[in-house]
Amino acid sequence: MQRIILGGGCFWCTQSVFSRVRGVSAVTAGYAGGSAHTADYQSVCTGETGHVEVIDVAFDDGVVSLDVLLDIFFATHDPTTPNRQGNDIGTQYASVIFYTDEAQLAIIKQKLAELGKLGINAVTRIEPAPKFYAAEDYHQDFFAKNPEQGYCNFAIPPKLAKLRTVFGEWVKDGA
Repeated sequence: MQRIILGGGCFWCTQSVFSRVRGVSAVTAGYAGGSAHTADYQSVCTGETGHVEVIDVAFDDGVVSLDVLLDIFFATHDPTTPNRQGNDIGTQYASVIFYTDEAQLAIIKQKLAELGKLGINAVTRIEPAPKFYAAEDYHQDFFAKNPEQGYCNFAIPPKLAKLRTVFGEWVKDGA
């Protein structure tokens, strides 16, 4: 098993997408990358801790490659706008990849080069994985538990539709 930490805006959205990908065994919403010695939703939302809303993705690279996960990541959020995803604005919504080893870093750099050749100017931060703080229990699997919540209904279904349409071969059965 491998793991990678991804920040692509609201962790409710990214967790909803990646929890449906074949080969992904666990997706935990949380916070990473800040200077504060701890992180919780209330403090991260102030923008003063430097933490980003992220997901910690555990995956079997014998089933799904990091390359595929990065394709999904870049296709389901806007990597071209710093600290913003749609109406979500602030440093906690940065596009960021926290890698866990040099092999992952090489794949990430290659993916960014591919995006550049396509004319996509990704501002995604690439950094070694820092301490990860799991988000509060009520944030875990938020969309699955709250499918009628307004923000979720607006933001998540288009991402899931794109996942199914563009990456259908990677969607778990029944997801």
